[in-house]
Order: sequence, then C-alpha cells, then structure tokens
Amino acid sequence: MIKNLEDHKRDEEKEKQELLQISEVSLWLYGYDDLFSDFDPRPYAQRALSEDFLEESKRITKQKESGRLQLTFSVPEKSRDAEKEKIIKKRLRDHFKKRHEMIKGELGNRTKFGMGFVISGLTLMFTAAYLLFKFHQSTLWTSLLIVLFEPGGWFLFWEGLDVLIFELKDVRPEVEFYDKMARAEIDFISYRAIDIFLNDFY
Repeated sequence: MIKNLEDHKRDEEKEKQELLQISEVSLWLYGYDDLFSDFDPRPYAQRALSEDFLEESKRITKQKESGRLQLTFSVPEKSRDAEKEKIIKKRLRDHFKKRHEMIKGELGNRTKFGMGFVISGLTLMFTAAYLLFKFHQSTLWTSLLIVLFEPGGWFLFWEGLDVLIFELKDVRPEVEFYDKMARAEIDFISYRAIDIFLNDFY
C-alpha cells in the first residue's frame, strides 16, 4: 500500500510538471468556483472574479514579458462541464477586456492631467521670469504677481512630474497585465481527483 502511494505521488508530480509546461500560465483548480468570488452568488456569466485568482495570475504573468499567453486551468476530470467552461471563458475574456479598456483610459487621463500640470507650471514660471525681466522697477502689482506665479509654477510643475513619473508607474503594470489576459487563449484540461487527495495526504 505504501509503495503504491509512493508510485502515485511520483506519477502525480510527473503529471503536474507536464501540465505546467503546456502553457505560460497553468493553474490547478478544485472546481470552477475557485475562479470566482465566494461572496458573489450570481451565475458564472456575471459573477465577480476571485481576488486570489487575479493576484496569482499577476504574479505568474510578470515572468512573461511579451507575446500571447496560453491560460490553462486544470480541473478534476469528473467535474468537467463543457457548457460551463464556455460561459466561464466568455466571462473571463469580457472581464479582462473591460478592465484593460478602463485602466488604459485611466492611464490616458492621468497622463493628460500630469502634462497639464507641467505645462501650467512652466507657463507660470515663464510669466514670473518675464515680469522680472520686463519691469526692472517693480510695482506693487508686478511684485504680487511674481510672488504668486513663481511658487505656484514650481508647485504645478513638480506635482505634474509626480503624476507622470510615480503614479503612472503604478498603473502601467495593471494595463500590461489586463492586456495580456484579454488576448490570452483560455483552455480547460482534466486531472484525476486522486492527485489532489494524494497531494493533501502528503
């Protein structure tokens, strides 16, 4: 009995390695529900995706720099349902495409916002420099404008650079992730339920 279990474990490890080599992103599931949120009772066609699934996918896809992904889900053989898999594939594609478009739009808006701040800051600083150059004998009003424009210009300039350099740096990986997932080929394959039992047993 012990020998048979050891053989099963070796077979399981071999099969697991073979499955992992089939695609760029390969995930083992206990069932289809692993892909979705436990707190959303809606059917698969509208159900929210699991945060654990999304985080694990992000971690794995970081290793894939470019090209099209092959997303493979390993499901217990006895649990396979072709109709459910068809619905889930569509749900995943719709979610990733929608999120990609939304975050890409957010990236564009932040870029415009940052550029607007930078240009406004440079305009104010140029105006302050022009006033200093043009009016050698400053009046009260020109002095007041210079006092307002110079620090205001620097503030807008550096705030704009902060958005363009640091905030966009956090958004770009999200855009790349959802772009990869939206274009990924999605497949389901079977594995034996005994594999999970043996994996938990050891």
